[in-house]
Amino acid sequence: MSNGAAPSRTGPSSWLGGAGAVTPNLTVNIAPSHPAGLMLRNPVLAASGTFGYGIEFAGLVDIQRLGAIVCKGTTLQPRVGNPPPRTVETAAGMLNSIGLQNVGVQAVIEQYAPQWAAWTVPVLVNIAGESVADFARLAALLDGVPGVAALEVNISCPNSAAGGTYFGQDPDMAAAVTRAVRDATDLPTVVKLTPNVTDIQPVALAVEAAGAHALSLVNTFNGLALDVRQRAPRLGQGAGGLSGPAIKPLAVALVARVAEVATVPIIGIGGISAGEDALEFILAGASAVQVGTMHFANPRASVDVLDGVVAWLRRHRIASVAELTGCGHPMLAVRERAVVDATAAGLR
Repeated sequence: MSNGAAPSRTGPSSWLGGAGAVTPNLTVNIAPSHPAGLMLRNPVLAASGTFGYGIEFAGLVDIQRLGAIVCKGTTLQPRVGNPPPRTVETAAGMLNSIGLQNVGVQAVIEQYAPQWAAWTVPVLVNIAGESVADFARLAALLDGVPGVAALEVNISCPNSAAGGTYFGQDPDMAAAVTRAVRDATDLPTVVKLTPNVTDIQPVALAVEAAGAHALSLVNTFNGLALDVRQRAPRLGQGAGGLSGPAIKPLAVALVARVAEVATVPIIGIGGISAGEDALEFILAGASAVQVGTMHFANPRASVDVLDGVVAWLRRHRIASVAELTGCGHPMLAVRERAVVDATAAGLR
């Protein structure tokens, strides 16, 4: 452990697998500043846009084991999305340009939320709008809907009222969206940050000051793939968003960057395919992680990541995953703060 702190331990034999093995404490609260909090049974979530509405995966994997599910990006009206091709494989990753195809918020409320309400795994609804008013309206419509545990606010959207400037690239616009959502709902609010900025810290600070209960990062990186034979883009819309293992070091670095200044929990996203990938994000300062693109290659990816985290914690005799948050950060001040926070929470 960083700074000479020893991991929590019990008897050696109790950490072995099989009957009677110790199960590390995996619970994390990703919205401690919210009056009700948002306590998850473990830190592994399924990311928006890669897990449908959760229902599609229910026959393939035990979705109730997950910490949470983030559903497809949801808009006020149904959207048909961008012209195909919408996805293209790249070296260690994938470019996509889906165009927020979705059934619209009313269908989410009427068709999906009643099913979510019967689940034990919480579902966060990812919302996307073309104006601040759109985000506020979405938040108001979803407020108090049974089955909706929280909102994830996708600010990687163009603001139609500001000439197409992306909300997430401007701290003031990002804060305006966050503030509007907070004013419209009592639900815990997670704001999802874009990596396509010169400096992510001012945006993170702005949305935290505007009331975000947590930050999720990162969304996809801008990318372009060309067909050299056709001399044209390989995606129907032209450019797209890059995700997958190729972006993991970049995403971990941005999580570490935000961890230097943020006081709300961070949910790390980007190229996670194994338990140790998830732990990298946690050591960099994340409290939880989202598994995304790997679901296209392995529908069990999120559960496999969870199993990998548990196995690592047992192998290293770590009693609680929360005590690792920030303990591998490159800045000493962040590591020291992590030790103080863990000690105050009774994790050390």
